[in-house]
Amino acid sequence: MRMRTWVAAGVCAGAVLTQGSAVAAPVPEADLSFHGTVVMNGDQVEVRLTPRNDGPGAITDATVRLRWSVPLVDPQSLPARCLREDERTVLCATGALAAEATGDQLRVPVRLRELPPEVEVRLETAWSGDVVDKDRSNDSLTVLVLATGDTYAF
Repeated sequence: MRMRTWVAAGVCAGAVLTQGSAVAAPVPEADLSFHGTVVMNGDQVEVRLTPRNDGPGAITDATVRLRWSVPLVDPQSLPARCLREDERTVLCATGALAAEATGDQLRVPVRLRELPPEVEVRLETAWSGDVVDKDRSNDSLTVLVLATGDTYAF
């Protein structure tokens, strides 16, 4: 009786099943980052952000998570590419991004449940499609925004 050994190997993008050896499908790489501004007037905060892909590969779609340090009111009037994750968090799709390219600007206005003197907004990559980002240093940032009407850049 002859025995066969099957080995499964995979890295996020999928697995290949072969007899006796492991073969991983190549995983594309990309470096996604976000740049923009935040302004707070009373209970309203507006984030304008532009996604950037420094490559080397393209991104079919990605999701950015925006999390405020205070709860948001219910309901919110969010852009079509955005949805609520919880009482403080909004997720927005970036769309496809070619390598070495900048995507369309996202404008995300929200209303806060209270009138704080300041708010922190944390922006981070929640999902980057089927690519690996080896430079995780620019995947998240926190912006402190004072209720002065001043614009803060990130």
